[in-house]
Amino acid sequence: MTQPHPPPLRRLHDDGRLLVIDKPPGLLVHRTALDAHAHDNVLQRLRDEGEPWLWPVHRLDKGTSGALVLARDAEAARALGTAFEAGAVAKRYLALVRGWPDTDGCIDHPLARDPERPSAGQETRAARTHWRRLATFEWPFSVDGRHPTSRYALVEAWPETGRRHQIRRHCKHIGHPLLGDSTHGKGAHNRAVAAWLGLARLWLHAESVTLPHPDDGRAVVVTAPPDAAWAPLLAGILHDPAR
Repeated sequence: MTQPHPPPLRRLHDDGRLLVIDKPPGLLVHRTALDAHAHDNVLQRLRDEGEPWLWPVHRLDKGTSGALVLARDAEAARALGTAFEAGAVAKRYLALVRGWPDTDGCIDHPLARDPERPSAGQETRAARTHWRRLATFEWPFSVDGRHPTSRYALVEAWPETGRRHQIRRHCKHIGHPLLGDSTHGKGAHNRAVAAWLGLARLWLHAESVTLPHPDDGRAVVVTAPPDAAWAPLLAGILHDPAR
């Protein structure tokens, strides 16, 4: 049976030098040996839509949704890559985490270069992530037998650095792992929240990116509104007694 064609990727910004798309959750940016059986990816979909060669200039994990920046030529890719390395690009994320973190804070914790390998013996790199709590939830199911309910929070996070899995690893470091994170999270909570919300996914969304345009350095601000799955969580912002 012929597989149906996926819908076109949503374009958030498109000009002669760069393209920003809204990446759906569960979609790879490009083929990788880490997920050798997955043939569907952003670059292939864009080629199928008639795009020529494109250069991804940063990463979004397969499970992460939201704003993904691609360059249309090698020179633009180099300029944008330099901007990312220099910290001249601002990214903002939404995340659902276990527990109720403080209202805001900064995680300044070096991370090993490769999150797929044990940290011991690896080179570490400086990493900083700021967060602000947007809403808290106490849902009527028990994951830990000591408590009849379970607590979660919606947070906004903006990384100063761009290490692999940075937000996911930093949230784990402070004891508030992301929901749906099978690598750095907690399986029992992942399963319980998936059943409660009726959806199994990584709850991490790249909501906005601000970067210097490769032509003249002017600030390009691109927003990727969260998809409908986030609506019940975003509604909770109005009910957080700490706000």
